Parts: sequence; C-alpha cells; structure tokens
Amino acid sequence: MSETTTALATRREWIGLAVLALPTLLLSLDVSVLYLALPKLSSDLGATSTQQLWILDIYSFLLAGFLVTMGTLGDRIGRRKLLLIGGAAFGVASLLAAWSSSPEMLIATRALLGVAGATLMPSTMALIRNMFHDPKQMGQAIGLWYSCFMGGMLLGPVVGGVMLEHFWWGSAFLLGVPVMVLLLILGPVLLPEYKDPHAGRLDLASVVLSLATILPVIWGLKELARSGWAALPLVAIAGGVAVGVLFVRRQQHLEHPLLDLGLFRLPRFSPALGIMFAGGVVMAGVAFQAALFLQVVEGLSPLHAGLWLIPQNLAMIAGLSLAPRIAQRWRTSTAIAGGLVVSVLGLLIVTQTDSSGGLGVLIAGLVVTSFGMGVPMALMMNLMMAATPPERAGSAASLNETSGEGGIALGIAVLGSLGTLAYRQNLDLPAGLPSGVADQATQSVTGAVAAAGQLPGQLGGDLAAAAKAAFSSGLDLVAGVGAVIFLGCAVMAAIRLRTPVDEPVAEPADPEAELVP
Repeated sequence: MSETTTALATRREWIGLAVLALPTLLLSLDVSVLYLALPKLSSDLGATSTQQLWILDIYSFLLAGFLVTMGTLGDRIGRRKLLLIGGAAFGVASLLAAWSSSPEMLIATRALLGVAGATLMPSTMALIRNMFHDPKQMGQAIGLWYSCFMGGMLLGPVVGGVMLEHFWWGSAFLLGVPVMVLLLILGPVLLPEYKDPHAGRLDLASVVLSLATILPVIWGLKELARSGWAALPLVAIAGGVAVGVLFVRRQQHLEHPLLDLGLFRLPRFSPALGIMFAGGVVMAGVAFQAALFLQVVEGLSPLHAGLWLIPQNLAMIAGLSLAPRIAQRWRTSTAIAGGLVVSVLGLLIVTQTDSSGGLGVLIAGLVVTSFGMGVPMALMMNLMMAATPPERAGSAASLNETSGEGGIALGIAVLGSLGTLAYRQNLDLPAGLPSGVADQATQSVTGAVAAAGQLPGQLGGDLAAAAKAAFSSGLDLVAGVGAVIFLGCAVMAAIRLRTPVDEPVAEPADPEAELVP
C-alpha cells in the first residue's frame, strides 16, 4: 500500500468529523420536527390542504433534484466552500421560514431550504472520503456520520414537542440557525478544502436535463403514493425517464460531464448503490405501513406513534456503530450479507403482526430489521467511497443521496400500493352497510375507521375490526415482499461485493487533486 492510503487520521480529522455531523444532524431533525409543527403553522397561516402538501414536499423535491448538480459543483469549486455557502444559505432560509407571513412565503423558503440542503449532504460525505484514507477509519467515520443522521430522527419528535409546547411554530425552523453559525465558524478552521483542478466548467444544459429527469420522477412517485394510480403521475414519470435518456447520452459525449458515468464501472460501486437503493425502497415502504398501523389500527396519536418508533431508530444507530467492528472480524461482503439476513428475520417477525395485540410483535420486528440494516448501510457507503477516486467523491456521494431519495419515494408508492391492494382484497365488509359507507371503507383503512365511528352499535365495531384485520394483512404482505428483496440483496452482496480484505482504497487519478489545508 502507498503511504497516502495507510496514513491514519489525526485528532484534527476526528474533530472535523464532529463539525461535518452538525448539518447532518440538523437536516434529519428539521424534517421530523416539521411534521409536528404542521398543524399549528397551517392554522396560523391559513394554509389549505394543497398548500400543506407543498410545504412538506417542496423541500424533498428540490433536495433530490439538485443533489447531482451540487455534488459535482463541489468537485469543481471546492467541497468546503460549497458546504459553507450552503450552510449560510440554509441559516438565512431558516430565519425567513420561521417568520413567514403566508403559506406562499413558507413554500418559497422551504424551496430555498431544499436547494441549500442539497449542498450539505454530498459535501459532508465527500469530505469524509478526503479526510479519512485508512479503510477502517473511513468505515468508523461513516458509521458515526450515519448515527448522527439517525440521532436527528430520534431527537426530532422530542425536541420538537418541547419547543412547540413553549414557543410558536416558527421556533422549529430556528433550530438550524445556531448549528449553521457554528459550522461557519469552525468549518474554515477544521475542515480541509478539496477540489479537482481539471474538473472543467459546469454544463448548464446538463443541469437542466438532470432537474427535468429527477423532479418529474420524484413528483410522480409521491403522487402515486398519495392518491393511487393515475394517468398524470405516470406520464410525469415516463417523461422524466425519457429526459433521463437524453441526459445520459449528453454525459457520454462531454469532456467534463455533470455526472461521471464511469463511476458505474468501478468495482462494487454499482452493486453497492443498487443494494442501498433497494434498502431505501423496503425500509420506506415498511415504515409507511407501520406508521399507519400505529395510528389507525392501534389508535395512537402521531406523537405517540413517533415515540413507539424510537426503539427502531436506536437499533439502527447500534447497527451503524457496530458495523466497523463487525467488518474487522469478517469479510466486508459477509458482514453486509449477514446484516441483510438479520433484516430478513426482522421482516419475517413483522409478517406475524395482526390487528389484535400486534403492537409488540411489530415493534420487535422493526427493531431487528433496523439493527440488521444499520450494518450494511455503513459498510456499503464505505465500499462505495473507497472505490471512488477522491476527485470524484462529490459525484459518488450525490448519487448515493439521490438513489436514497428515489428509493424512499418508490418504496412508499409501490409497496404502499401493494399494501392497499392487499387491504382491498382481504376486506370482509359486514352485511348491512350503506353503499356510500362501503365505498368509503374500500378506499382506505383510514376511511373505513372514520366511517365506522359514525355507524351505530355493533355494525360500526364490525366494520372497524374488519378494516384493521385487512390492513394488517397488507402490512404482512409488504413485510414479506421486503424480506424477499433483502434476501436477494444478501445473495448479491455475498457474490458481487466479495473482495480481498487488503485491497487498497482508490487513489487520486490526478496527483494535483489533493487536500488543501
């Protein structure tokens, strides 16, 4: 191995990792807090149901749309510079969002937050690749980075609940301001700068094509998840895929492409990215069904449902933290496949959930699933970044984040639709229901339970019990399909990710592309 490869990180790099964890923690915390703040802000601003959806969705739309652009832009202008610019923009947009005076203003500021957020995740991950050359230390750093992200999801409901109980809804957005101020102060001191001196200019046509590819696809998938199968979302997805073909063809003929397609030819990069994508699909689909089960079948409030999901977040943090130690004992491909098999077992536990006393079974299954998934999440990202030359780390990180956003949207849309189909097929309506009530009950479990509350006596109870049982069967089916997908991923990991344990981390193709203090 070369000296660069084996050089160990110093105290400065580990402190710098803590700085990189700040925006990561904030982004996940910010999302979870918004769900709690939505009822209050909607009431104060007079937001319609459509405006509420845009307040929630515009952030993720633009975040997903700009990830590829920002990841590549960081390779060109400097990852630390882009991180600091994005942090400053995020802080300003947070202030504007906190004091929004209309739904339209809040939607616009949330859009700015999405664009700024797209600069943060790829920059932090790419800088980790540049700061930690030793594979074991890189794995530890990535595990800690992911743990901070999950920590934000864990703290979000608690911190948000406390703040919203004592302050106005805008305080939820102010959480980001001190974090970003700290990033702007410490970042220039503790983080190295890195850029590719021969990356070339940013191709604006490629930027437009990438947005025209990603935004319609993400929007279409979200609409399918929300409203069911319809023509317009399908047309949007098809249009996005068609533009995507043009985008890929343009990248193949550019000297300095926006997205380096050569990344997909790197050993283990494509299979690792594919497994990460599949993981997003399954975990999002199961989490969506589980959240509905807790609120509709178990009758919990959104806050209490969120608290019941804390154990699975803790389990994933544990898996992320233990992943580097597990990889020291076993071959990385074996550790990844083993973690996926543990997730399979967890999902099989979830398939035993029923509408009567199924809360404990569901939570136990989710804990096992999340712990198992935490191991491959950290290790696969480590494999992807280790296989990527440092000058292309920004592009690699943005691809990972984009596939994650797409996987989440696809999981909710496809697996959510599968659960709905199973619900309708297994719904055994009691005799004597009015036709309008029967139609409402057939559409969704939430409609069925709401309708049951309006019916007299035993008839309402029978309808609610039938709807909850049918929904539980849909949850079981989604978990079973997820188990099959994860089992296939485990086999792929064992075969495609197998590599000698002493293989060196990829080094820069250009000797000038090095860290700058």
